[in-house]
Amino acid sequence: MPISAPRIQLDFIAPARRTPWAGLAVLIIALAVATVFFMQYRDTRMQLAELEATSGLIGLERRPATPIPKGRLDEQTKSAEAVVRELTLPWGSLIRALERSTTRDVVLLQLQPDAQQRVLKLTAEAKNREAMFDYVRRLTASGAIAEAHIVSHQVQREDPQRPIQFALQATLKATP
Repeated sequence: MPISAPRIQLDFIAPARRTPWAGLAVLIIALAVATVFFMQYRDTRMQLAELEATSGLIGLERRPATPIPKGRLDEQTKSAEAVVRELTLPWGSLIRALERSTTRDVVLLQLQPDAQQRVLKLTAEAKNREAMFDYVRRLTASGAIAEAHIVSHQVQREDPQRPIQFALQATLKATP
């Protein structure tokens, strides 16, 4: 007696799936809960940062200020005083005096203010001696310069016009 296997019925057309409403509902609820937790986390972090900032301002465990060594304090004071001297130079009146004193015969080449000494060193080039002396007179009469004198001068022999290059030192007037 031969054994025969039962006949299998195969259905090659799959039944239509229904939309998994229960799965979508769980996904939506999970996203909503995650959003709420994220917002609470963000708010808590902001409150923590605020508390840390305010506790730093009114902290009970304030560290005592470390004293600055006298040498370093003196150095910083001297540096600050030098900056103040630089800033209090009468730049406006000084520039106006230089502009008024300049003529067609004199060209200003270099300007070196020394705020510490209240001295102005100039290097200029004049067409001739008379123009050089006239420039010094005009600069002294300008009002911003207390006194001015020629430190050195040299005729430029390599130039065919033979201009005179000169160095001038001027003392600035004290500010009121």
